[in-house]
Amino acid sequence: MTAPSHHGAPAAVRPAAISARGWGWRHAGRAKPAVRALDLDIQPGERVLLLGPSGAGKSTLLHALAGVLGDVNDDGEAGESDESGSLLVDSASPREQRGRAGLMQQDPETQVVLSRVGDDVAFGAENLAVPRDEIWTRVHEALDDVGLSHLPLDHPTSALSGGQKQRLALAGILAMRPGLILLDEPTANLDPAGVLEVRDAVARCLDKTGATLVVVEHRVSVWKDLVDRIVVLQPGSSTESAVLLDGPPDQVLSEARSMLIAAGVWVPGYVPETRQRTEGPVPGTGDLLLAAEELAVSRARARRKGFRKLPPVPVQQGISAQVRAGQALAITGPNGAGKSTFALTLAGLLEPVAGKVSATLALSRGAGIDPYRWKAEQLIERVGTVFQEPEHQFVTGKVLDELLFGPQHLGHGAERVDELLERLRLTELVDANPYTLSGGEKRRLSVATVLAAHPQVLVLDEPTFGQDANTWAELASFLSELLDSGTAVVSVTHDAEFTAALGGTELRMAAAPAVAS
Repeated sequence: MTAPSHHGAPAAVRPAAISARGWGWRHAGRAKPAVRALDLDIQPGERVLLLGPSGAGKSTLLHALAGVLGDVNDDGEAGESDESGSLLVDSASPREQRGRAGLMQQDPETQVVLSRVGDDVAFGAENLAVPRDEIWTRVHEALDDVGLSHLPLDHPTSALSGGQKQRLALAGILAMRPGLILLDEPTANLDPAGVLEVRDAVARCLDKTGATLVVVEHRVSVWKDLVDRIVVLQPGSSTESAVLLDGPPDQVLSEARSMLIAAGVWVPGYVPETRQRTEGPVPGTGDLLLAAEELAVSRARARRKGFRKLPPVPVQQGISAQVRAGQALAITGPNGAGKSTFALTLAGLLEPVAGKVSATLALSRGAGIDPYRWKAEQLIERVGTVFQEPEHQFVTGKVLDELLFGPQHLGHGAERVDELLERLRLTELVDANPYTLSGGEKRRLSVATVLAAHPQVLVLDEPTFGQDANTWAELASFLSELLDSGTAVVSVTHDAEFTAALGGTELRMAAAPAVAS
């Protein structure tokens, strides 16, 4: 097969070729492989969309191609990672080709290296010994491509939203000019405008460089018209070949639509059915649990100037909202609007800059005060928070221990753990290290650990990130059941289908002021 002709002018970089023959990988501590029996060829300059259900090994394959999977011990010690078959980039091991591939991982937080935007984008190119003058030309060009050119080069990376950090990570990859671009859910945390912005940035980069692309996304419609092929993987626990389907996008989507839907792929025009809520309270009539009044929020702390204490500049202010029993509240708006900051303040994890949060939970003590004033054990059993980055709430080395941690420390029974494992499709992962899970599995585990503590209010930051259509439907259905039982659910989300499935009310936040930090 030759490289597709639509890639046009001579490549500015040498596009990479990929070859897999019976390749498989088992993570340390896992009984079953993440990927097995993979046979795949990708020609230089091809653009491939990699699909498959959550846990099919898509992220594992991208990490392997980037040469960053853990090394295998020659003595074959029990519990270590295990590799089989061969996986080559340009006829050599990916570990020997580090630098040929640029990998954008699911969690952009893990890829922010330096404290200033310009330095962070330049980091990869500097490590490839690109001449200094050319580095800064690439930095400016990459920032423009991803829609961050309005930021000064010394803008602090700590002040960026999750979506902005995702674009920053992409800019760092573009500045490297790699022959192989590997993108793992690159638009999952972006608002609709940001999704198109990033996709178009990738397209411009590919047109200029001719680089090979492998992109992992659950939602097909964003990338369908940009790629040459769709490759669908199935879980490594299957006894068959890793590749379930492989072909041109239109052909795969039209001829195998039912099979793709069964595999959990978000095919265009398909939204999975979820459990319908029973007749609940009319909006605004459930018991009031939390209330925000004229709230101003920021992640920064107050600072002292002489004898004065100066409050931080708020990212948003004047926010009022109510959280009621048995009802859903969706917090929506563009990236950088302060949605996550508001949610963390509402959940008692950040102190308000101005205004107030008051809790009217039906408790013997603590009602009517800001949850920020509660002790940790009081907060955990009243308001459960799922962070945007799942790893931030993992505290043990085993999935089962994560689920038991909250109930054990609160003196509760663990009767809900088995149900959570089954409903959120984590049963076969009880002995796995949480950090070796796929992005979608980590997200489901982070939700499960919070639910195990039986909180009255759930605050979820991007709860459907990394989910295939099947696990998305299960999660939405489970949350609908919790709403019917009287739990309140607050979600920070860009997922319009998820918002519609849960119902309730929507708080749409406008873009943050330009002066916000």
